[in-house]
This record gives sequence, C-alpha cells and structure tokens, in this order.
Amino acid sequence: MHDLLLTPLVFLTAAVLLVPLAQRLGLGSVLGYLIAGAMIGPWGLALITRIDRISHVAEIGVVLMLFLIGLELQPAKLIAMRALVLGGGALQMTACSVALGAVGWLLGIPWTGACVAGIALALSSTAIAVQNMNERCMEHTPGGKAAFAILLFQDMAAIPVLVAVPLLGGAGAASFKWPWALGAVAGVLVVGRYLMRPALHLIARTGLREIFTAFALLLVLGIAQLMALANLSMGLGAFLAGVLLASSEYRKALETDLEPFKGLLLGLFFTSVGMSVNFGLLADGPVRIASLTVAYVALKMALLWLTARALPVPPVQRWPFAGVLAQGSEFAFVVLAVAATAGLLSAAWQETLVLVVAVSMALTPLGVAGGEWLSRRQHAQALPPPDAIDPDGARVIIAGFGRVGQIAGRMLAASGIGMTVLDNDPDLIDMLRNYGMRVFYGDATRLDLLRSAEADKAVLLINAIDNTESSLRLTDLVREHFPHLKMIARARNVAHLFELRERGVDIIERETFESALLIGQRALEQLGLDAAGAVRAKEVFRSHNLDTLEAMFPLHHDEGSLVSAEREARQELAQSLEHDRRSIERTQT
Repeated sequence: MHDLLLTPLVFLTAAVLLVPLAQRLGLGSVLGYLIAGAMIGPWGLALITRIDRISHVAEIGVVLMLFLIGLELQPAKLIAMRALVLGGGALQMTACSVALGAVGWLLGIPWTGACVAGIALALSSTAIAVQNMNERCMEHTPGGKAAFAILLFQDMAAIPVLVAVPLLGGAGAASFKWPWALGAVAGVLVVGRYLMRPALHLIARTGLREIFTAFALLLVLGIAQLMALANLSMGLGAFLAGVLLASSEYRKALETDLEPFKGLLLGLFFTSVGMSVNFGLLADGPVRIASLTVAYVALKMALLWLTARALPVPPVQRWPFAGVLAQGSEFAFVVLAVAATAGLLSAAWQETLVLVVAVSMALTPLGVAGGEWLSRRQHAQALPPPDAIDPDGARVIIAGFGRVGQIAGRMLAASGIGMTVLDNDPDLIDMLRNYGMRVFYGDATRLDLLRSAEADKAVLLINAIDNTESSLRLTDLVREHFPHLKMIARARNVAHLFELRERGVDIIERETFESALLIGQRALEQLGLDAAGAVRAKEVFRSHNLDTLEAMFPLHHDEGSLVSAEREARQELAQSLEHDRRSIERTQT
C-alpha cells in the first residue's frame, strides 16, 4: 500500500509545484509537466524509476484528448475553414515532413523510420501555439486563423499516422487482421450513429451528474478497448466517437465532464514523457543536442514562412506565424514511441528526437520573439496599418431554455445573432433539437461548463433559469468569475428581483409583469373603456409599481418597514386610480 500511494503522491506534488511555476514563467503547462517528470524521474531525483507503472495509465490521457479533439471537429466549422484546413494544412505537413524526413535519412536513420520521424517532427504543439496566439491577440488575425487551421489539420492527420505506423513495422503488420479492423471501425460507427445519443439521453434523464460522467468515461474507454482488441489505435476509436458526437446537444456536457480527467491523465502522460527523456544524452553531447534542436527549429520556421506565402497571411505576419508553430508537438512523443515499439526507430534515435522535441518546446518563447524580430526588421521601412480583426459578433449565452429563454433566443436568432444555449432538461433539448434549435445539455450553474461555453469571451448572459436558487447561484458565479459579463435576468417575483438587484444585475425583467399589464389593459377595453384610457391605466400602474419597488428595495430586509411601505403604496395606488376614474367620468360627461 505504501508503494501504491507513493507514486501518485510524488506525481501530484511535482505537478502542483512546477506546473503553476511554468505557467507563470510563460512556458505553458505542457512544458511544466515535462520538467516535473524530468525532476522526479531516473535522470533527476530518481523518486520514481519504474516508468512502466504509470505509462499505461497515462495513455488514457491521450485517448481522452483525441476524443475531445473529435468533439471539436464540427462539420460546419470544417466546411467554413476547408480551404485553409485542407489546403494550408496539407501543404505545411507535406513540405515539413519531406524536408525533415530527408534530413533524418541523411543523418543515418533508415528511410521508413526517417519518414515517420519527419511526420512526427512536422507536427506543432496545439496547446503551446494557441496559448502564445492568445497572449499576442493573434487568434482573429489572418495569421492566427491560418495557424489554427494548420493545427486543426495536424490534429486530424495524427490519427491515421498513429494507425499506419504500427503497420509499417513487421510485428504490427503480422498481427493486423483486416476483418477484425473493419469490424471494429464499423462497430464504432454504428454505435456512434444510432446508440450513443439515445443512451446519453437516458442517462441524462436520471439527473445524476456522477452517472453521466461515469457513462462518458465508459463510452470512451469501451470504444478504445474495442479498437485495441482489433490491434488498432485506441485513439482512433476515441477520435471517431468524438466526431460522431460533435454535433450532439451533449457535446458541451461531455467536454465539461471529461476535461478534468483528460487534463490530469494527459498531465500524467507528459510527466511520464519527461521521466523517460534521456538527459544523459544532453550531458554527454550538449553540442550535438543543441545543434540538432536549433537546426530543427530554424528549418521548420523557414518552411512555415514559405507556407505562409501561399496562404492569405500578410507579409508582416508571416514570421510570427512561423515562430508560433516552430516547436515540436505533444503528438510527436506518441508517434515516436509507437515508431520505436514497431521497430522503425532505434532506441537511441527515439530518445534523441524526444529530447530535441522537448527542448524545442522549451524554446518556443524565443522562437516567437525571433519571429517578431524578423518581421520588424523585414518591414521596418513601411509597416502596413494594423490588421482589422474580424469580430466574432455578439457573443451571447442563454442559461435556461424554457418559456422565457426560447422567446429571447428565437428573437436573437431571427436577427442573425449567434448564441450558446444551456439547459439541463434532456427531454426539452431532445424536442427542441428536432426543430433545429442550437441547444446543449448541461447545468449552467457549473463553473466548468460556463468556461467551456467561453463565458470569458462572451459579452452578454441571459439568465432565464426558472428556479430561484439556481438563478441566484448562476448570478454569483458570473459576478465572481466573469465580472465583465453583462447580464439580463428573469425574476420570478419581487423577492427574487431584490436578490438580483443586490448582486448588481444590469437588467431585470419580472417574467409575468408585462403580460399581466397587457391582460389588464385588454380587460378594461372589453369592459367598455376606450383604448387610450386602457393604455393610460396600464402606464399609470406600471409607473407606480416601479416607483414602489424603488422605495421598497432599501427596506426589503426590514419586515416592519416593508409592510408599512407596502401599505402606503397601496393607498397611493388607490388615490391614483380614483383620480383617473374621476378624470374619465369628466371626459365622458
């Protein structure tokens, strides 16, 4: 039991101490995990020497990452970016794979291994690249969009690579059975197309969040195991399952529930990679490793700059674009490990390339700074005006899609406003989805779901939740974690309105107030009052009611004062109505 607890204890301690430090230094979480693994592994403090104890568990993190990547590949997004993704991504992968593979072959790697190594080194780190783009506000510029498209293509390309690499090795090809492989893929497609959504719907109806999370894990791991039994990549099955659920209303909930497991297990994977990095190579030949790393980053930057010339990337953004993508990828560790297992790469070359990729990731800030310096130097004479950043449009989140939320959402949709809609009623979502409404299953009062819905980038939240406690809980979450977010809230009653007012909500509408006023107006008209008089009565009541609420708000915690204020308000209303009645009588006579 002592040994069983020691390994996770050491891992968690290293991660908690070093990953935040790496983030604070601008190195990113991936590099933080690699450093943590290096420190606790055989080449560091040797706190853990049996890497195989965690490597198999760590592979689950890669599987979950591929599932979540599949969830992000919505057909609409791919169609909108098809030219950049397919054209730019294929161009970059081909150019970098061929050039880097040729260099590997010239250095003495057998041609099959050199091909695989070239593909692995052509990949870039999605986590590190996106982080650097966000820090430099590049994500909506032409260069940032092109970089994101290439990263998307790389993520998709890594899947068939992981499937194909074992087949190139003798052992992988010998154990590969086409009937079993085709059957496994067909099984995943059938389950994903016809069974996963109904099953998720039934599980969601239980209302048990932990069971939904458990089923999500069971789904991913079960499909991964099915692919493993057919001697296929576990990641391929997870990726296919994610793609099949990319347009599902449960996508956000799956992302939210699996993200913590993915993050922790993927961190375990990167830590195991850091533990397995042979830093003895760096100690024995620092000049060789440094030369290989610098040559790798420089060649990849040059190829990326040439790729940018064929894409709609302005000249001033080409070197920064190249600098952001010049490092190695998380997937490179996986591909190189699979290649070594398949006998395509010697252990020495696999260890060397893993070390080169890890060091290139550490040098990313220098690569980005170098790209910006080259851009300034090249365009110092006549810098063009700043690029116009294409806005995403009004970013709106609607929490609760019942009677109130539906009407607000339909009005926004009719005006061409995009939105993210969250509701935790699976039956309602299933019905609305049949009518083409864009809704997602999930509890909007969960902070992780709000982050998944990008509340940090949204400009407006419509709080249309009908449960008072949940509405207030959501308001508190938004005010604490997303203070910039404007809010329009639905109030069930006056007490609820006062609670929302205390929390500083921008706009509050009582759900039945305006409809009740209209009913009163129509009733007066049916009883013989002319239309103008009915409207006047409605407006007088509205004005008086709103004034009364303003007067009562400071007193709503003092029950005695509140009762007195309500009594005075009723007397004032009676006087106002009596005045109106006499005015009407004088007009009629």
